[in-house]
Amino acid sequence: MTKSFPPETQLSTKAVPGKKRVLIVGGGFAGIAAARALKRADVDITLIDRRNHHIFQPLLYQVATAVLSSSEIAAPIRQLEAKQKNLSVMLAEVKGINLGARTIEAVCPEIGSRKLEYDFLVIATGMRPSYFGHDEFARFAPGLKSLNDAETIRTKILSAFELAETTDDPKERARQMTFVLVGAGPTGVELAASIAQLASVTLRNNFRRIDPAKSRILLLDGGARILPTFAESLSQKAAKRLAKLGVEVSTGVKVEKVDDQGVIAGGVRIASATVLWTAGVSASPVMKMLGTQTDRAGRAFVGAFMDIPEAPNVFVAGDAATMSQDGHPVPGVAQAAIQQGRFVGRVIANRVRGHEDGRPFRYRDKGNMAVVGKNFAILESGHLRSSGFLTWLVWAALHVLALPQLQNRFRVQTQWLWSYLSGQRSSRLISEGTRPSAP
Repeated sequence: MTKSFPPETQLSTKAVPGKKRVLIVGGGFAGIAAARALKRADVDITLIDRRNHHIFQPLLYQVATAVLSSSEIAAPIRQLEAKQKNLSVMLAEVKGINLGARTIEAVCPEIGSRKLEYDFLVIATGMRPSYFGHDEFARFAPGLKSLNDAETIRTKILSAFELAETTDDPKERARQMTFVLVGAGPTGVELAASIAQLASVTLRNNFRRIDPAKSRILLLDGGARILPTFAESLSQKAAKRLAKLGVEVSTGVKVEKVDDQGVIAGGVRIASATVLWTAGVSASPVMKMLGTQTDRAGRAFVGAFMDIPEAPNVFVAGDAATMSQDGHPVPGVAQAAIQQGRFVGRVIANRVRGHEDGRPFRYRDKGNMAVVGKNFAILESGHLRSSGFLTWLVWAALHVLALPQLQNRFRVQTQWLWSYLSGQRSSRLISEGTRPSAP
């Protein structure tokens, strides 16, 4: 059934006459940081996102593996309105950008198309999974970028064990208990380790006919080693830890096909009911609307002040932007997105006041971390490299402090403590709407 929308209308977004209008597209780390940086500026801000919540992406894999629930790592974006009087939130999806007219077209659910005018535009739409030209893989191998993705993966994992318990076919049981992850970056490593501990600890005594600890977990990557953004010594330690958890790591392997029966990698068929894609990312389609130069992943090349050459008052921040510093690309991590968002907010505030932009953006690397199951994490910060239990404690503390709200911090701490002491995970729910059917 096709819905008919009312004619496109102009929306004032509660603009006060004389005030500059700032539109921020994207409620992730960069978008929210930019909005908060403009809290005391004499502007009207409209923050647009097609979701009503901000996700703490670094812990999304824990929702996918039943450690945490969705509400524990997410917070409603609209709650910002209560704390920031110059900010309005709009649930909508951007469908067009006109740089010449300084307008964007946004489609609101059940309402239709709205045209919004701006004086300053901030694009912070983040990234989405990239299947490197094989979008047909997405049907069988979900990525991990949203709460829906995490809940879909959780359902696939838990359903696989249920179907393995039920079937009388040994080959089908083995297929259900084989988990393949494509891509050995931080997300792939963290997800593989968490699945391994789910199978060997949490589900250990939950089944009569199968032993979840005998599950086969494969982590595949086309590169020479796992965690290529870390030092090789840390990569090797993480690989040893994965092996200890029972994860089979295969590097230098290209995945050629993904279907409902598993994958073909390096010419070998691997039968699996659960294939997860953690291999690559590409920019949001919004970036193409800007008409600016982009890299191979679709990220916009930005100048020293995070703006694009076609329009000096249009900024791109976070994962949607690409820039180099000291000969190396600024990494697409949360801390970089937050720093860029804050920087863009300060630049806009300076321009509204008639001040100079100040110094160009410079990323301050506070370190890179990855967790590999319980009691083990790796850290690289400048020349400092560490791994093990103490690094894991630092990882846990930093992630709790970085959560968006006090209630998130309290609930995550409580859940982590319970899981640490008992080995149990409280979010082992299979969604009825996305439950996979038996073959």
